[in-house]
Amino acid sequence: MSLSKRERELFLAEPHVGALSVVERPDRAPLTVPIWYHYTPGGELWVRTGPDSRKARAIRSAGRFTMMVQRTDPTVRYVSVEGPVTRTEPDSPERSREIAARYLPEDKVAGFVEYDRTHLGEHVLFHMRPENWLSLDMGAF
Repeated sequence: MSLSKRERELFLAEPHVGALSVVERPDRAPLTVPIWYHYTPGGELWVRTGPDSRKARAIRSAGRFTMMVQRTDPTVRYVSVEGPVTRTEPDSPERSREIAARYLPEDKVAGFVEYDRTHLGEHVLFHMRPENWLSLDMGAF
């Protein structure tokens, strides 16, 4: 069964690891990679990545991307959203902390932010406006 607008937005707002897909080259299937993301119902979705990563180059070139999230328990459910990049902005320690707090236990956030700052290098944020949605909840088997 397809999800209502409210159900799909709330599901996307949960801290799932997303699968980001973006056309990298016309002669290949889309680049698809796991990624942390942030979404607030009714708003934009954002991801952060290295400014010179394959993802970043492909997103800049395509001007849009897809994010798919899923679960298998208690029911099989997924949401896929696609849309244009609305803006790109430099990363900040606050955004690093925000995304880390979404995915990690509270006692691990500061350590991740420090590791991110000292080992992972510069990041950039890509904001996307969800335009096209696919969703399904297959219910309990």
